[in-house]
Formats: sequence, structure tokens, C-alpha cells
Amino acid sequence: MQKTFLTFGLILSTLLCFSQSNPAILAWLQNTTKTGSYYVAGNSTKINNNILVNCQKVQYSANWVYVSTKGIPAYPTGPFQDGNPSQASDQNAIFKISLNPNKNNGTPSPTTGGNIGIFINGVALFDYRDGVAWNTNTNALCGGPGNPPCPGGPNASQSWNRDAVLAERPGFDCSKGHPAMGNYHHHQNPSAFKLDSTVISTVCNLYDADGLYVINPVQHSPLIGFAYDGFPIYGAYGFKNADGTGGIVRMKSGYQLRNITVRTHHADGTDVPDGPTVSSSYPLGYFREDYEFVSHPGQPDYLDVHNGRFCVTPEYPNGIYCYFATVNAKHNSAYPYIVGPTFYGTVTGSKVTSISESVTTYNAVPGFLNVTPDSVMIPSSQNNSGSFNISSNVTWAVSTNQPWLSLNKIAGYGNATISLTTEANPASTPRTAVITISSTGLTTKYVKVIQADSVMLFLNASVDSITLVASENAMANFEITSNTSWAVSSDQIWLTSDKMNGSGNATIFLEAQANTVNSPRSAELTITGVGTGSKIIFVTQLDSTITYTTSKGGNYKITVFPNPSYDLIAIQIGDLVKEDFQAALHDATGKILRLTQINAGQTIGYLDVRTLYDGIYFIKISNGLISKTEKVIIKR
Repeated sequence: MQKTFLTFGLILSTLLCFSQSNPAILAWLQNTTKTGSYYVAGNSTKINNNILVNCQKVQYSANWVYVSTKGIPAYPTGPFQDGNPSQASDQNAIFKISLNPNKNNGTPSPTTGGNIGIFINGVALFDYRDGVAWNTNTNALCGGPGNPPCPGGPNASQSWNRDAVLAERPGFDCSKGHPAMGNYHHHQNPSAFKLDSTVISTVCNLYDADGLYVINPVQHSPLIGFAYDGFPIYGAYGFKNADGTGGIVRMKSGYQLRNITVRTHHADGTDVPDGPTVSSSYPLGYFREDYEFVSHPGQPDYLDVHNGRFCVTPEYPNGIYCYFATVNAKHNSAYPYIVGPTFYGTVTGSKVTSISESVTTYNAVPGFLNVTPDSVMIPSSQNNSGSFNISSNVTWAVSTNQPWLSLNKIAGYGNATISLTTEANPASTPRTAVITISSTGLTTKYVKVIQADSVMLFLNASVDSITLVASENAMANFEITSNTSWAVSSDQIWLTSDKMNGSGNATIFLEAQANTVNSPRSAELTITGVGTGSKIIFVTQLDSTITYTTSKGGNYKITVFPNPSYDLIAIQIGDLVKEDFQAALHDATGKILRLTQINAGQTIGYLDVRTLYDGIYFIKISNGLISKTEKVIIKR
């Protein structure tokens, strides 16, 4: 098996040299037609800024990717209610990011004020600071708007440096961003305040926006940007273990607030000029030096001093060092927020004025990745085999989590058949392996492989979970693969199966009554085999949430609420939206009454129904190729 894994590494490394497989080229949200919007204080109506949103061009060479952008997000910006006179303005920028990032084996480079990276929508990334510090000579704040300059100028080191995320919260917009001299940027996780588990800002109440992505605690967060050392940045959640196992967990900062009441020393014990005493005016956390790093050995979901770790992700199945946008259990931003206070890698990225080498332009095309079947049953003896098929138009990688299962291919492009070979199962119980099929920018696929025990009695179901829609007579089916007798039972009266017992292989059809409550409900379906034990299938019946599979192979959960409604209907798309959607409200004759657009990089749209009559209507949600329709009721 060692030879197999070495071969896998060589093949995957070769594939990553091709442009089609490098996430640093593929990840950017591109747009050349849609323009952005902003709010001004006191007016909740968005104003068009006539500036293109997201990224306009992606070009690359063997070593670099160049991202041309105006620096404007698809979500509305502003207002900035702390006296900031700026609006987000056209940056006409070119960001240069390494395609071959390297660890810095010397003294780590500290992050600096200003740009330290870029999000996939072209918006700039800043670190924790805001340019304000404590002048220990005058015992007052210095630097930044409204304060005298700090000793030594804006780039000089001070003993106590202010944390922008805490101190400037009143000036952040709904998406947790603000401009510096027109350069709109995020210091922190770029999801909207209103989507946090505990909301700590009311700015979204009047000036609604959605941010770059929605945190989903049961799904690996998306790739959201790249730091100036070339390493990727992910959202708040990832695999618990660095090898991609352990389920999905919140990635945790290794930093914590110090137990201090006076500011006389740094966390490492260095005696420094005194800062202000901890108080309501200068609370703990007001300065970056109020934090200390605490290592957590044996806890892989805690990050290192740079706020990252080396790990497997959906885009990097072979592993890479990654930063994470850290949040606490309430989903409020957690220091050091994204990158810092030092970089992990060698800092080579920057904002440039021109490109001085030969480059290729990357034109994004819809990709897809599908596998069939999603489970394979293999007998217990040596060298037994099975297979599954990949249907795709992109580069992909395949890996297994068990050494007793061998694959004939571990990476490739386009359609393929993957053959599986097993060692003998010496145990008296079946064993399971999971095969992961991944491609940058697309939903990762999984195939479960079940090898029978040495007794040769086996019972398996083709799925371990089923999701049903809310409507009456909602149906689904699954396959039983077995060589023994079995019985099927449900623990809920609203869920029934067409077969209660049988033997050998069979297809089982399920039917559910309508779910009339405003939340999903669950049932357990138990399949009990003679001499094999039981299998449980977890069944969830949805409420009004729509699961939408797009032309690019992504899965979105779309929630239409409130339903019934009498004034505004919201269409909320979970996770990071990578393609444009349109939501159209129809009456029973099919006439379109209202339209709203949800563009790539946004997550929510609204339909104003205040002037419509009570009755039944239909919302059609479409990306131009695939559509879903949801019934809504207007009732006053």
C-alpha cells in the first residue's frame, strides 16, 4: 500500500501543475456585466454605484495568478456609521498571488496594515488592526482619523495596538466590511451580522445585506480567499481531523483573552510601557496585545499561531496549509479573525499595476462531477472486486480511507470507471470503507464500500439517510443487498414502506404523509436481518425548504419565508452562491407578477407582495437551465 500512496502523491502533484486543477485559478467569482450598490445613512433604499462587482479577469502563468477586480462585492455596502466619510470605490486593482506557496522556515513575517490578501469576490482582506494605537508618552490614542499621529509615524511599532473588529464595530456594514480611503475590505469572517447565532449589531435591520457566504455547521465551509503568502483561506468550519476524518466542526482560534486588569506586560512577559487600565472605555480585547496564544495538543480543531493548519479540504484532497475565518460558538468573529498576527508562508503576493510576463486568461466554464452507484457490496474473500463510474468534465482525485481497499485509478479527467479490489476480511463482522471523489469548486462525492464478513451472511442498504419533500405522498426508494431474511419497520406512523419483510436483494419504496408543521421531522427506518444485526436509515421530511441541484453540480438549500406572507417574501440561499439565480412570482395563470435577482456572491432576495390580493401564488427559482417552483400563500 505504501507504493500505492506514493504513486497517488506523484500523480496528483502532476495534475495540480495543470491550470484546470489549481483552486487558486478556479476559485474566483467572475463578472463583467453586473454592478454593485450601496446605502447611505438614513435611507434603506439601495443606490446603484455603476461599478462592476466581483472579479473581472483571471490570468495565470506557471507561478502566478493575476486577479483583476474593482474591489466591489455583489452584496450592498454601507452605510458606515462611525463618521467614516468614504464609500466603497473602484480600486481598478490587479492582485498577484503565488500558485506555489511555500512555508517560511525563518522568522515569521508579521501581517501589516492594509491589504494582506484577497477574497474570491475581489474584496481586500485586512488583518486585526485599524491604524490606531496607544501613545504611552501622552497616555492617549494616536493614529487613525481624529487622533494625532503615533510616534514614529503610521508604520512604527507601538506597544498597544487597537483591534479594529471590536473598536470599529459601529462602522461596519451588515456584511462586516468598511472602506479605508475607498478600499472596501473585511477584517473578519465575511458573513452578515444578522446570520450570526447571537446578533451583536443592528445595522442589518435597516440596511440589509447578505455577505459572501452563509455559515453551515454541518458542511465544510467554502474556500473564500487567498492570503499574500499564497495559502488558501476557508470559512469557519472544516474537517475535525487534518486527514479529512472526524466530521465537520467549528475551527477554533488558539488565542484567548489574558487574565489582566492592567496593561504593563505582553503575554510573553516582556515589560513594555504601560497602556490604559482595563475599563469600560478600554475593555479587554480592545488591544491586540490583550490576547495570548495557548496550544491545544491532541485537539486538531484548534489552529496554530497563524490561525491555520495543514489539512485536507474538498479543494485540496492531498492537503495544504489553510487559514480559517474563526468565529466563537455564537458565530461572532474570534481573534485573530483570519490571518495573523504572522503569516505561515513566505509573503510574495501583492497588488500590482501591470503584468510583466506572458499569461493565459482563464475563462470559467460550468463543471460537473457525478458518481454511480453511491454504494458497492463486495464479498469477504481475497481479491474480490467491484466498481463505480465517474461522469465528469473536470479533473478529479479519488482516495480511500482504508488500506484494505485498492483503487485502479486515483486521479484523472472526464469520464472513468474506478475498479476496486479488496483484501480478505478475516473478521466475523462486515467492514466499511469510504471513497472520496473530489474536484475543485464542485460538491465532493462519496462512495461507500461494504465488504461482507467471513461468515458470508450480509445485509446492507444503499443509503443511510433519505430526505423527503413536505408534500402528501412524498416518495423515495432504496436498495437492500443481502443473502439472508430481513424485516423493515418504521418508528413513525406518517412513514410507510411497501414491503415489511423479505429475503435477498430488494427495492423498498417509502411513502410519507404531508408535513404540515413549519419545521422538518425525522423518522428511523430499521432493517433487521437474520444473523446480521440491524441497519438504520434516518429519514428527514422537509418543510418549505427547497434543495436545489444546479448545472454546476452544487447543492443549495433555498428557504422561502415567511409562508404565508403579507408584505415581503424572502428567498434565502444557503452557503456560498457561485451562479446567478432569478426568483419570479407567478399567479395561477402563469403570469409573472414580481421578479428578483440573486447574483453570484449574494445569498438573499426579496419579493414585495404588499399590493397583491390574498391567495395562492408560485415562486419559480431558476438559474437559466434548471428551475424549481414553490407554492406560497399571501394572507392578511
